[in-house]
Amino acid sequence: MNIFLIIFFGIAAGVLSGLLGIGGGTVLVPLFLYVMKMDIHTATGTSLAVIIPTTIIGALAHHSAGQVDWKAALIIAILSALGVYAGVKLNVMLPQLVLQRVFAVFLFLIAVQLFFYHK
Repeated sequence: MNIFLIIFFGIAAGVLSGLLGIGGGTVLVPLFLYVMKMDIHTATGTSLAVIIPTTIIGALAHHSAGQVDWKAALIIAILSALGVYAGVKLNVMLPQLVLQRVFAVFLFLIAVQLFFYHK
C-alpha cells in the first residue's frame, strides 16, 4: 500500500467533503477500487470507517457557519443508522459485480440529476 496515495486520498476526500458534502462513497470507493485494488466489499466498509472523523469535523465547521439544520440531521441520522444495518447485510450478500454495477448506476443517476438541476 502506497502511503503517498493514502495521504493524497485523505486530503482529496477531506477537501471534497467540506466543499461539496461528498467524499466517502463518491470519491473514496472508486479510488479504493481502481487505485488501491480493493474489492467492492472492503472499499465500502473502509469508506464507512473514514466517514466518522470527516463527518464530525465537517458538521462542526458547518455548524459554526450556521449551515446545519440539526433537527433534520438528527431525524435523518437516526433513520440512516437503522437503514445502514440493512444496507450492510445486502452488501455482504450481493456478488461483487452486482454491487459494482448498482454503485455505478447510483453515481450515474446522481451525476445526471446534478447536471440538469437548476435552482
